[in-house]
Amino acid sequence: MAGGEVDWTVIVLTCQHKDSVFAFQKELEIRRDRGSLGRQPILLTVEDPKGQVGSGGATLNALLVAAEHLSARAGYTVVTSDVLQKARILILHMGRDFLFDDCSRAFTCLPLEEPVAPAEALTCNLDSLLATLMHQGMVQDIFYQSPEDQIRQCVGPDGKVPLVCGVVFFSSEAAEQLLATHVIPPLDACTYLGLDSGAPAIQLSLFFDILLCMAKGVGEEAFVKGQRPGMGSGDNVQEAGSERSARSVLWKALHAVPLTMAYIPEGCYDYMTMSASDHIRHLTPHPGNARSRSFRKVAHSHVAEPQLLAEGCSVTNSLLEGAVKVGPGSVIQHCRLKGPLEIHPGCLLTGLDVASSVALRSYLLRDVVVQGHTVRLRGIPCKVFTLSGHHDDWQSMAEEGGTYLNRPWSEFFLRTGIRSHDLWSPDIPSSRRCLLNARLFPVLHASEPLGVGDVLWLLGSPLSPPGAEQLQRWRTSWCMSWEELKGSLDQEAELAARRATFFLQAQSKTKRVLMEHSNCSLLPLIRSAALEGYHKALLETLDEVASMAKDPGVAARSLACIADLLGCLAKGEGGLRSGPAANAAWAQAFQQLEKGDIPEGVKELAKERKKWLDRPVLLVRAARHYEGAEQILVRQAVMSSCQFISLRLATLPPMGRWLRAACPARIDLSGGWSDTPPITYEHGGAVVDLAVLVDGHRPIGAQARRIAEPELRLVSRSGRLEGEMVVELVCRDLEDLRDYCQPHAPGALLKAALICTHIVDLASQNSLREQLMEHFGGGFELCTWSRLPHGSGLGTSSILAGAVMASLYQASGHSTSVESLIHAVLHLEQVLTTGGGWQDQVGGLVPGLKIGRSKPQLPLKVEVEQITVPEGFIHTLNEHLLLLYTGKTRLARNLLQDVLRNWYARLPTIVQNASALVNNAEECAQALRQGNLALLGKCMNHYWLQKKNMAPGCEPLAVRRMMEVLQPHVYGQSMAGAGGGGFLYVLTKEPRNQEALQRILMETEGLGNFSIHTVEVDIAGFQIQLLEEDWEP
Repeated sequence: MAGGEVDWTVIVLTCQHKDSVFAFQKELEIRRDRGSLGRQPILLTVEDPKGQVGSGGATLNALLVAAEHLSARAGYTVVTSDVLQKARILILHMGRDFLFDDCSRAFTCLPLEEPVAPAEALTCNLDSLLATLMHQGMVQDIFYQSPEDQIRQCVGPDGKVPLVCGVVFFSSEAAEQLLATHVIPPLDACTYLGLDSGAPAIQLSLFFDILLCMAKGVGEEAFVKGQRPGMGSGDNVQEAGSERSARSVLWKALHAVPLTMAYIPEGCYDYMTMSASDHIRHLTPHPGNARSRSFRKVAHSHVAEPQLLAEGCSVTNSLLEGAVKVGPGSVIQHCRLKGPLEIHPGCLLTGLDVASSVALRSYLLRDVVVQGHTVRLRGIPCKVFTLSGHHDDWQSMAEEGGTYLNRPWSEFFLRTGIRSHDLWSPDIPSSRRCLLNARLFPVLHASEPLGVGDVLWLLGSPLSPPGAEQLQRWRTSWCMSWEELKGSLDQEAELAARRATFFLQAQSKTKRVLMEHSNCSLLPLIRSAALEGYHKALLETLDEVASMAKDPGVAARSLACIADLLGCLAKGEGGLRSGPAANAAWAQAFQQLEKGDIPEGVKELAKERKKWLDRPVLLVRAARHYEGAEQILVRQAVMSSCQFISLRLATLPPMGRWLRAACPARIDLSGGWSDTPPITYEHGGAVVDLAVLVDGHRPIGAQARRIAEPELRLVSRSGRLEGEMVVELVCRDLEDLRDYCQPHAPGALLKAALICTHIVDLASQNSLREQLMEHFGGGFELCTWSRLPHGSGLGTSSILAGAVMASLYQASGHSTSVESLIHAVLHLEQVLTTGGGWQDQVGGLVPGLKIGRSKPQLPLKVEVEQITVPEGFIHTLNEHLLLLYTGKTRLARNLLQDVLRNWYARLPTIVQNASALVNNAEECAQALRQGNLALLGKCMNHYWLQKKNMAPGCEPLAVRRMMEVLQPHVYGQSMAGAGGGGFLYVLTKEPRNQEALQRILMETEGLGNFSIHTVEVDIAGFQIQLLEEDWEP
């Protein structure tokens, strides 16, 4: 039941037994908190009124209780039907006790996993085989156990008889009409109010009393008299009279309400019978069966040797350690088993623990049902085991063809020595003796604990034939029948045991997912562990994985999961997840990670974490520091790219001569975000970039020269559209450079570049002055500039870093390749702690049109392919491509944090989107090779949608308006970079269309200060020159 599809106001679960109410109410609340039941509906678990009121009476009672709660919430002091007008109420009937699940049909587990479907599905009860006859959409009649000729009248054009599946919808008007009857005798006796007032109980059917009176082909007299199969007739004259009076009231209240049906031609329905063979069939996949198409062989389970599981079996919420072989058509649920063990075809095993494994090995398990039950006997909790056959009919009389363990009772008595009088007391006549009331199952022994072996011996085995000792032990035990046992089931303890098994297998699943680099999302599990009190065990598991991982990427994802778990424990309080992560208390752990000692770093993190679990605000701050630790490991992973940086010695340029590197900007046409660590080395990336001149200029550059003074002079100029900002620094001591890893510190990028090019060594015992004089005979002056605004989205900072590195390498007597510069910038940005991917430097340092790629592996290596386009296409592209400055400032850092958090959580939408980004990049490259503007525009539009999927919130309202008015005039458009502000690039349908677009945008309100700029593909690319004289940018 997917909570996102219907926003229920109230969910009511009706159950037969008072003892079940608390257990099932708690279970519903857990599922609501997981997000499985919509947005905080009212949850009500309602015991059926005493006296067997039937499905109709239970429905009326549930509707009354729901209306009471809605009325109270609305401020009324009495029940009013007005609250039903806008309410969506879901009533689920638990139905009768179910042989094969102690928590009833409603909580039977299906072999499903998210995102296909919830692991456990609530199912509607249907205890009858029904058919409807449709005439012009209106229901004419409802048949129950009717003769074949009458059923043949129901055959539709497709040759099939429509069956009622048990789902009934009442409009608010119909629900009001039904609710109004609860105060009219004798229908008041169907609700707890009437019974509390002393009214004698009556029994009503939902289908044959409430719904049947609305059918157009049913007459009043026949309905009121109850002259139909399935309708109650009362055990005496008084009861029969009450039921006729009740039906008379229902006829008057509801007959005018039209009863229609929705027919699903290809639908299928599985009735959950008391047949083990049916139940097993419902829980196993069958080829060609639409019902089981989504079923999984292994669902929410840890299986050590999955190759031993045959096709057609299912294992749900279980742990199978060692060699456990499961045959086709067998089902294992809520078990913890240890091999060697073989389960042959046709078996159902539920609720068995590890201790059961030894006993199971001694028997041939084929076509049997072995169940462990959590019960309370006179207040004493204990485990009881039952055993039955796959083909047994529990209700068949023992002397009239009944079986036990798939064989006649006579064979069972002969094999075991048990006699009929051992199972049934004399007051049970032979005509009523069946498996349901046979006292077969030991529950207590006077001196010894009981186990599954105390029922398995009933099977007999070549390895363990029944003997006098086993028979005597059985006879000296207190044995119960299923009918007696079901009243002692401890459903609260059973549900708790299932949860414990779930989280135990989840620990194994967590290890497997992380160590195998699986894209399975652990976030639902993390949220559940936080909600249900299993967070300590999960934290220990994540610590273990992070400590033992050889791959820093695995360790980083483990730490990210811990951050998510801490955030979930805060329950939405304590502030935003994004924030500072430099508290001194965590410094020791961070230092260990920086040194590469991951196990010790994880140990220190866990030690410090224990001090931050008391309050939401501390939990959130701890989560931030775990994300900070995760980023240290990401940096170390990315720094593996250093091996692809190669330098060659060159002649030192003359003192005082500038080496200038001027670079184009870049436009990312598709694939961005797939280049971002860790996505790029965990998933693989591909990005199509253009190197472009903006308004005819290369807007980004740097120049460096040697100077006689042993100092570092740093000058940074940025921004023209928003006003130029100049930063000037002089560094004379090593201490002046130590803030290189603080991105917002003045000149941080330039300082980091000086360190990454090995011009300065902060770890050296020599002073800065001594280092500069020894190696270069003086200092350096370094100037940088950008004509682009801050947060432009055109790759400014990374391209600028490439220009700085290129000029410094040359000024310090080295030469290098563009490929080395691309990886050098990756390294620099990790040293700077800004992170970031590789697409910007690829776009700005490699000329023209190209596609960069990285494989899902470490060390991270970027490979670039120049894209060859048809002759004249560059000119065509220049005429159709425009840049629009939106006037909005982009906050990419916040977007980046959110994207990385979602990636580490492996949200399915993010994983799918990462693949779509790479695929779209390859398609975009193909569009360029073909010179196809329309296809290129389509790729750009897809790319913008993918960016918005990756980073929701990256589209400001003004930008959305701008794109909406431009849409008819362009092939495609997207914001540059991460979005959120900066530049929008458009591929116009008409060439040289700048003035027309300017007029359109000027006439649109709410766009702010925008500007349009021309772009040209830079086929020469970044250039470095030795200048003859001083040059000012």
